[in-house]
Amino acid sequence: MGLFRKRKKEVRPVCSAVVVAAGSSTRMGFDKVLAEVGGLPVIVRCLQSFQQAPGVAEVVVVTREGLVPDVARLCQDFGLTKVVKVIRGGESRTQSARLGTLECERKAPLIAIHDGARPFVTVQVIEDAIAQAAVNGAAAPAVPVKDTIKVARDGTVERTLDRAALYAVQTPQVFDGDLIRAALQKALDDGVETTDDCAAVERLGMKVALTAGDERNIKLTTPTDLLLGELLLEEAPLL
Repeated sequence: MGLFRKRKKEVRPVCSAVVVAAGSSTRMGFDKVLAEVGGLPVIVRCLQSFQQAPGVAEVVVVTREGLVPDVARLCQDFGLTKVVKVIRGGESRTQSARLGTLECERKAPLIAIHDGARPFVTVQVIEDAIAQAAVNGAAAPAVPVKDTIKVARDGTVERTLDRAALYAVQTPQVFDGDLIRAALQKALDDGVETTDDCAAVERLGMKVALTAGDERNIKLTTPTDLLLGELLLEEAPLL
């Protein structure tokens, strides 16, 4: 019998991912899902990071009904083999996220939910959130807030928040599969429209662990954001 124990083989968490790209793009003024940034459609650039992430086993894309054929074609054209389904979204983001989770592998231990309008997410950000969710049950990337935040009412400041305790939360937000399905359904049953998926699990009393986000992981909302995105890609390629 040997003197040394064999090291246990590291088991990498297996995660399904839901990419929600079913918004109306009202503030953008045109369809941002198919808009190009750095020579690639926004949705393609977003999905490529999940394609490259070792912890992601499959991807479900949720988009508007009229975009389903176009997004499916792009996934095929760009070799995004982890995308197993492209489906129609719901009337709200919470509904769309819920529909996406229902299409994931039923036994998936973890489900990540990501904004399709965040095309600059890195593999590192994805993997860090997956690893932490495997331990904690819920995790999300975040960056410290730089600006001073005021709480105001009727145009008058009521108080100043402690910036040291404030974080801007990004996506992907990763959860235990059963937990996020139940949390999103509970929010819908209660008529609550959450601003992110963490809020849905927080309503159930679940604590969400924060992981290191990336300041480049911006959400494209206005045409100015597209210009900023081009500058970010020129400055440094995403890894």
